[in-house]
Amino acid sequence: MMASLLGTVDRLTETGRQSARVAERNIDTLSAGSWIILLTGFFEPLFYLLAIGVALGTQIGNITLADGHLISYAAFVAPAMVASYAMSSALADTTFIFVGRLRYLRVYDAILNTPVRPVEIALGELGWATVRVCLYAAAFLAIMTVMGHTTPQRALAAVPAAAVAALAFGSIGILAATLVRGWQEFDAMALVQFALFMFSGTFVPVDAYPAALRWLVEATPLYHAVSLVRAVTTATAGWSQWVNAGYLIVLAAAALAVAARRIEHMLRA
Repeated sequence: MMASLLGTVDRLTETGRQSARVAERNIDTLSAGSWIILLTGFFEPLFYLLAIGVALGTQIGNITLADGHLISYAAFVAPAMVASYAMSSALADTTFIFVGRLRYLRVYDAILNTPVRPVEIALGELGWATVRVCLYAAAFLAIMTVMGHTTPQRALAAVPAAAVAALAFGSIGILAATLVRGWQEFDAMALVQFALFMFSGTFVPVDAYPAALRWLVEATPLYHAVSLVRAVTTATAGWSQWVNAGYLIVLAAAALAVAARRIEHMLRA
């Protein structure tokens, strides 16, 4: 029993080490121009916050949450921007870039000549996408704190929530990358992503939707990500946030498991 447990720990440790090497490769290949592109990505959610949360918020006033808490519209929108950017950034890293490396640049063919396994490639790419999201989220949450939309303690607690969202969408992105047959299919993915962005309780409470549409919204992963981050930053977290986090973690594990098998089949074929 003890020997089996130690063997499992050793395998998990080795998997973590090899996955970290894949992520390190991505960092090592970044040029100065790539870093500038990464930094500019931070401004997209900030512009949404300033244009919609702040400017439009002066006309809307306060928002009443489902539990009766009253918050400003900017404080309502800001955490949704964190969750939405976790989605868009994780998907960008694990769809467009991943497909390019997998099918066109054939980067992973060379990596497989090392002890790295296909599942460790997927975990490494997912880890790098999650680290990027956490860096962006931390910077954005710091701005939220300065603007008075949350507290430093809540902002710090919201970073792991953003990481959970990144894991879920990154896993979905890797799975999607193994399924697409051409670049044209990314147009459909972009449309789905935009629909999630607009209709996941991002800009209005889900109570404002008709009952049938509300049921559909509450089944989407971005809704759970938005609800989780918003509850943390507004100090309204309760038992339902365990449901949000559990939904995202189960989704991430399931998508990654299927994606790893498909990657292995594609690279070994």
